[in-house]
Amino acid sequence: MEISNSSINPSSIVNILTLRYDPSINPNLPKKTWKDFEPIDEPLNPISIENSICNEIEKKLNYINEQEISIALSGGVDSALMLSLLRKTKPDVKINAISIKFANSIDETPAASKIAEKYNADHHIIHLENYLSELPKAISIIKLPFWDLHWYYVVKKSQTMSKTLVSGDGGDELFAGYTFRYKKFLSLTSENSSPHEKVKAYLECHERDRVPDQENIFNQKCQFSWNSIHDTLLSFFDNNLPRLEQVYLADYNGKLLYNFNPINSRITDYFKINQLAPLLNNELLTTATHIPTKYKYDIDNEIGKLPLRTILEKNNIASLVTKEKLGFNVNTLNLWKSYGHDLCKEFLDDSRVVRDGWINNDWIKKHIDNSDLGVKYVNKFLGILAFEIWYRLFITKEMSSNTTLD
Repeated sequence: MEISNSSINPSSIVNILTLRYDPSINPNLPKKTWKDFEPIDEPLNPISIENSICNEIEKKLNYINEQEISIALSGGVDSALMLSLLRKTKPDVKINAISIKFANSIDETPAASKIAEKYNADHHIIHLENYLSELPKAISIIKLPFWDLHWYYVVKKSQTMSKTLVSGDGGDELFAGYTFRYKKFLSLTSENSSPHEKVKAYLECHERDRVPDQENIFNQKCQFSWNSIHDTLLSFFDNNLPRLEQVYLADYNGKLLYNFNPINSRITDYFKINQLAPLLNNELLTTATHIPTKYKYDIDNEIGKLPLRTILEKNNIASLVTKEKLGFNVNTLNLWKSYGHDLCKEFLDDSRVVRDGWINNDWIKKHIDNSDLGVKYVNKFLGILAFEIWYRLFITKEMSSNTTLD
C-alpha cells in the first residue's frame, strides 16, 4: 500500500475495510492455487505431522543457538501444541510463555497458566486495560491501517526476555480451524451453487468484516464496488474443489497471506526478534493443504484441527486446552464502550480521511452515537480509526508514533 497522498491505492483502502486484508501486499508465504488444495485421500499419519513440526523447531533453534525462548500462548490448540513440542524437542531450554489478559474480555490466562506449568515454562501475563493505547506506534511499525494488533504487545514483551518467539500461526488455515464459519457456509450453498453464489456466501460467513451498508462508508476517492470485491475472491470458488476445500483455499490466500503473516513479520523485524512458526514450515505448507476435510474437520460435531488434536491427546495435554476457539480475544463491544467510542469521536469529528474525500462523513454521523451499536459496526469504526491514524502518521505527517491513546 502506497504512502503518498497522490498514489494511495483506493482498492487497498476498500479491501482493508471490507475484507480486512490487502492483496496488493507482497506476501512472505507462497500463494496457493486450487490444485494445491486438491484432496489426496491417503491414510493420515499424525506422527508425520508431529515429526515435521519437531524437525522445524530443531533446525531453526540449532541455527539460532539460544538457551532462552519465548512463545505466544493463548491456551488454544495451536499454541499449546507448539509449547509441548518445543519442550519435547528442547528439554533444557528456558521457555517464557506470554499471554494477554484483555480488560472486560474472556480470560484465557488460567488455562494458559496450567499449560505453561505442565511444560515448565515461566508464564508472563500482559494486562491490557486499553487495547488501543499504543495503536499509533503499532501502525507506524507495520505501515498499514489495521487496529487489531495484539501481536505488537506480545513481541514487545518478548524482546525483553529473548530473541526468538514461537507462535502457532497457520493452524487454522492448514488444519481447518475456523469451524464457526464452515457449517454456515455449507448451509448457504450446495454443490450446484455458482462460483458467484459461493463468493457471496463466503462473505456472509465473515460477518464481522462488513456491515449491511458497507458501500456507504466510502467517499468518491475510494471507488467502492461489490463486483471488485467479488472478483478478488472468485478464483477460489471457480474450480473443481469440494466446497470446504474452496473455503480453505480462500482463507489461506486471504488474511493469513495478506494480514496475519506480513503484519507479524514487520513487528518482529522491528523489535529484532526471530519469529518461528513451525506449522508454516515448507513441508506442511506443501502436504497439509492436500489433507481431505474428513481428516481435518468433524462436520457433525463441528470440531476442527483433528490431526493436531490427536497429537495433543498423544502428549496428554488435550484436557487442558480451551474447548472453544478464541485465540487472543478482546471483547470488541466492551472496548468500544470503555475507549473506542470516545477515541473515534475525538479523531473522526475532524477527520482527515473525511476531509480529503476517502470516507463518507454522513455514514459516521449516522452510526457513531448509536447506543446499541453492534459488533460489526464497532469493528468498522475501529478500522476507520486505524485508517485515520495511519493517514496522520504517513500522509499529513502531523502525528507522532509515540502518541498514546489514553
